[in-house]
Amino acid sequence: MSALFEPFRLRDTTIPNRIWMPPMCQYSAAPEGPSAGVPGDWHFAHYGARAVGGTGLIVVEATGVSPEGRISPQDLGLWNDTQVEAFRRITGFLRSQGTVPAVQLAHAGRKASTAQPWRGGAPVGADAYGWQPLAPSALAFDERHPVPTELTVPQIQEAVGRFADAARRALAAGFEIAEIHGAHGYLIHEFLSPHSNQRTDAYGGSYANRTRFALEVVDAVREVWPDDKPLFFRVSATDWLEEGGWTPDDTVRFARDLEAHGIDLLDVSTGGNVPRVRIPTGPGYQVPFAARVKAGSTLPVAAVGLITEPGQAEKILANGEADAVLLGRELLRNPSWAQHAARELGVDARMPDQYGWGM
Repeated sequence: MSALFEPFRLRDTTIPNRIWMPPMCQYSAAPEGPSAGVPGDWHFAHYGARAVGGTGLIVVEATGVSPEGRISPQDLGLWNDTQVEAFRRITGFLRSQGTVPAVQLAHAGRKASTAQPWRGGAPVGADAYGWQPLAPSALAFDERHPVPTELTVPQIQEAVGRFADAARRALAAGFEIAEIHGAHGYLIHEFLSPHSNQRTDAYGGSYANRTRFALEVVDAVREVWPDDKPLFFRVSATDWLEEGGWTPDDTVRFARDLEAHGIDLLDVSTGGNVPRVRIPTGPGYQVPFAARVKAGSTLPVAAVGLITEPGQAEKILANGEADAVLLGRELLRNPSWAQHAARELGVDARMPDQYGWGM
């Protein structure tokens, strides 16, 4: 049996294989009005194709817990019931194909209110449906981003509540797994890293203070998320700074804290909080960070980062570096990657009858 095609059980959810799709924003929802944040035909076709292709778990893209939590005005959201109804169509189809539907709950913090990347990704103002970003500290991400408004303590507590409310809606929308986005320089990551968090109150300074917001979000979501359903957390394992940032050692320590607060798996990525840092990319370049968490804690981990070949993915799992792999760009290029991997590894592929009978 291939390690890549072994089922994986977390709480009462069994994921049919270890080939997972990470959250990748499509920037394709309406920016305002009754359809703001609502998934449409593009999202249905996009996620449906990867489910038909045999992907075991699909994590729907960063989904704003509030309008101001979106990365762009065109992001998906889970702040109202219209969005819930539209998501049900997608989650129902994913389940019908044997794929487990998950969703990433997100707040973009100081990196919010930007244009779609194919339109440059620069910050946008009210004339392009934009808004004033919020952050732990009044520090701009870079010279082209505006200085964000520093969150007050009541606003921090409101944000915690927004994550919990979005989790309730995710459950109503048919998602079986929720993931909290704590990576890539967005709001939770901004609190974690001393590079972006210069607060002097209970939410800044020490490791315990900088992780306080993240753990409050986890606790609030875990309280409303059913005990029989898994809860993931995505982390950037390093800011890629020699000093003054979030570090791999912090991540291992944090993994133990997250497990104690009810997180079932750590989705390990890197970077995103500091512009123009040097990142030594290459095949599997982020896998060692997942392996380090797995070696230093008992929390299951998923690995990302230029994982493209079936043999490469199989080796990562067989070597015990991770419990699952998340394929991003490769699944964009090839929605049926799982079926192709099964054939290459000599495993019977899961395939819809509509396709399988003619093979």
